[in-house]
Amino acid sequence: MVTFRQPGTVLTDRTFTVPLDHSRPDGEQIELFGREVVAAAGTPSDLPWLLFLQGGPGSGAQRPVGRESWLDRALRDFRVLLLDQRGTGRSTPANRLTLTRFPTALAQADYLAHFRADSIVADAELVRQQVTGGQPWAVLGQSFGGFCTVTYLSKAPQGVSEAFITGGLPGLTATADDVYRLTYRQVAAKNAEHYDRYPMDVERVRRVARALADKPATLPGGGLLTVERFQSLGHQLGMSTGSHNLHYLLEDPFAGAELNDDFLRRVEAQLSYASAPLYALLHEPCYAQGAATRWSAQRIRAEFPEFDPARAIEGDEPLMFTGEMVYPWALSLDPALVPLAECAELLAARQAWPRLYDPERLARNEVPAAAAVYFDDMYVPQQLSLHTAAAVRGLRRWVTNEYEHDGLRVSNGGVLDRLIAMTRGET
Repeated sequence: MVTFRQPGTVLTDRTFTVPLDHSRPDGEQIELFGREVVAAAGTPSDLPWLLFLQGGPGSGAQRPVGRESWLDRALRDFRVLLLDQRGTGRSTPANRLTLTRFPTALAQADYLAHFRADSIVADAELVRQQVTGGQPWAVLGQSFGGFCTVTYLSKAPQGVSEAFITGGLPGLTATADDVYRLTYRQVAAKNAEHYDRYPMDVERVRRVARALADKPATLPGGGLLTVERFQSLGHQLGMSTGSHNLHYLLEDPFAGAELNDDFLRRVEAQLSYASAPLYALLHEPCYAQGAATRWSAQRIRAEFPEFDPARAIEGDEPLMFTGEMVYPWALSLDPALVPLAECAELLAARQAWPRLYDPERLARNEVPAAAAVYFDDMYVPQQLSLHTAAAVRGLRRWVTNEYEHDGLRVSNGGVLDRLIAMTRGET
């Protein structure tokens, strides 16, 4: 273990060994990385633990500087463990380089089938034994981390003392198709809000789209920027500053008739899956329970013709950006994904996904729990979240449009403070 200090905090880096397949505890082992964070000034040794589960899938836990964001509120009551979920951050990686050790794409897919919420929860239970000595801990789940928290309440509630969920109540029985039919509508609304706020972007975006339709641009890392990939920049529209960031990105994209290098560099930083390949590979499978997803986002997109770029390129409609959707063409355009294209196809066709949630057990839940449901959430449909909130016994919900999906991060601890108070009957 390595311990170091930051302003107001003491951090300790730890590693844990867990089975790849929890049904075969003596089989292949992988490593998890976790970072303990405690307040620098006199933290009692018996202060309870809080496990933080990051959004994603495929993203490592945040790398904090001092008591920034929600950590300041958390450290008043808890010792915090920031866990890099399997395959992410400093945990045993899963990417185009490490997966080359497998002889076939099928072997790669079989390996990655162990990287969903059920395995993450099983990991957490082993880690908990080492961190807390077997005592239950509180769990804070953001976005996909909230999905994992609901899985935790379904499969191992004895390990959870309190559950806090922010923008992450999944539909318990919803398919990927159900999710995308709702999110495409919300993405369309976010596009309308963006163009109302920045009407000058309509022509700027249309000009970029027409240039890319004539000739896709080569990004600095070697991938291609097509019109459809350009539309994927809309993934940020559901964040608190996403519309503003997109506007600034579009301010000056051209050098004469060509897209300029700085624009292409910044676009690549937004669109590349190099830092989170598991997001592309497992985003749809994280919804799957007993059936294949079959590239749901691509199929359901056909039901929403307003996202057809031809309406802007050949006509005078605004180009519609898409949201948190992964499309099969990404596998041929992003160098981080090209070697994993066949694996991704097998994951999209995979049928044998186990159930992630147990509605009957959740209906008997005894763990104090509270969830922030963002009414205008572009990523996790509030319709599904509210249905789940009603299905989990004792879960208190806070429905708000005060924040976007990143409310936990931008509220300076306000969202977490409210959820803690709700679980304890203080509000």
